[in-house]
Amino acid sequence: MSKNTSGITVKKSEDFSEWYTQAIIKSELADYTDVSGCIVFRPASYQIWEKITKIVDEKFKKEGIQNSYFPLLIPEKLLSKEKEHVEGFSPEVAWVTEAGNSKLSERLAVRPTSETIMYQSFSKWIKSWKDLPLRLNQWNNVVRWEFKHPIPFLRTREFLWNEGHTVFATKEEAEAERDTIIGIYEDVVENYMALKGLIGKKSEKEKFAGAVYTVSMEYLLPNGKAIQGPDFHHDGQNFSKAFEINFLDKDEKKQYAYQNTFAITTRMLGVMLAIHGDDKGLVIPPKLAENKVVIIPILFDDSKEKIIKVANEIKKELKKFNPKLDDRDDYSPGWKYHEWELKGIPIRLELGPKDLEKNQVVLVRRDNSEKKEIKIKDISKEVESTLEKIQENLFIKSEKHLKSSLVEAKNWNDFKTALSNKKIVLAPFCNKKDCEEYIKDKTKGGKSLNIPFSQQKIKEPCIHCKKEATVMCYFGKSY
Repeated sequence: MSKNTSGITVKKSEDFSEWYTQAIIKSELADYTDVSGCIVFRPASYQIWEKITKIVDEKFKKEGIQNSYFPLLIPEKLLSKEKEHVEGFSPEVAWVTEAGNSKLSERLAVRPTSETIMYQSFSKWIKSWKDLPLRLNQWNNVVRWEFKHPIPFLRTREFLWNEGHTVFATKEEAEAERDTIIGIYEDVVENYMALKGLIGKKSEKEKFAGAVYTVSMEYLLPNGKAIQGPDFHHDGQNFSKAFEINFLDKDEKKQYAYQNTFAITTRMLGVMLAIHGDDKGLVIPPKLAENKVVIIPILFDDSKEKIIKVANEIKKELKKFNPKLDDRDDYSPGWKYHEWELKGIPIRLELGPKDLEKNQVVLVRRDNSEKKEIKIKDISKEVESTLEKIQENLFIKSEKHLKSSLVEAKNWNDFKTALSNKKIVLAPFCNKKDCEEYIKDKTKGGKSLNIPFSQQKIKEPCIHCKKEATVMCYFGKSY
């Protein structure tokens, strides 16, 4: 076994940051490179991302969203067209200024997001109401040169995502897409990644640069920090006016189009791994596990041949679960157990001489370490049933973790106390940028997460400025 899989040396509850780093690196999901903030997605993590992209991609295509690809490099003149957008991204943009030994006549931005390069094309393609809607997506990488401490998957300077960019003739059509897209992301995150999040609108301060409003899905990590997941942005006519994306309507009148953008990123791999993992290592939800079962034969010289034969028969029987058979004879069974626990395979099947005598195997669940003796003749049915239970249990635990961390505060002291106790706080809020800046400063990092769609009648004033509260809003300390 490689030195990377020697086991995790800290408890998740005592040093989350170190636990997370060890779990990611020692399980061989990712590796560091010489470029700070840019990681290697090793096969174990990339396989999970491929599954997520396949699921999302199929759902997009059923909705009529088509895939495309636009250039990585964006001329500075394009990036500067939408003022609010460029101001939002300026600190994070990486620039190409030279090619070979020659200085470029114009700086080229390495794609932080593709609105500006795509919308130049949209303005050429869209001339009539008959050209709408235009609904495109691309799967690509982007670079955002954040100067905060990089963390594998959770905060990297290069990451992978989908970029959905859609164009409609009317505001109503554009906004009607919101629930469809958020529904797709919610299905994938809940039913495949087994994660429960908070869905709502971002505050005016925290919305996407250039958007009319942003809808986000927010998650809570075990260290009490919130983190944003998939999102949807309704951009109104902000970009269409900047890029002259206009068309003649049915009455031959010129109209500016309405636009949306949306994304899910590889950050969600880190969220999933952080929430489900334990002191032994990763716990991969069965629906996203490349190998759902590992078979470990317990080998002795006098029964080795028989055990290996039956183990291979079991592997064949469980083919649809893509099982691994670990028949290495230079490692002890215990060592193998720890290695596969570290890597998060949902089910372990142990087969020794005594099990063979009873025509059984010992099934061990990765999520709760429960052991169960099952007859070999029932193995396929039992494995399938157990995988379903593991998937369900992981979601229930995630939901419980989130709900137990939600509190409501109606005065400033309770608000500050809850944030310092690593809770997500629901509080009345005026939704003013300057007030949110004060909240962030006075709570040492507390900021709005999102505003739930379902709103209570607000009786109290804003939690901080005491002016009229317009919304109940979730606050937390976040990445």
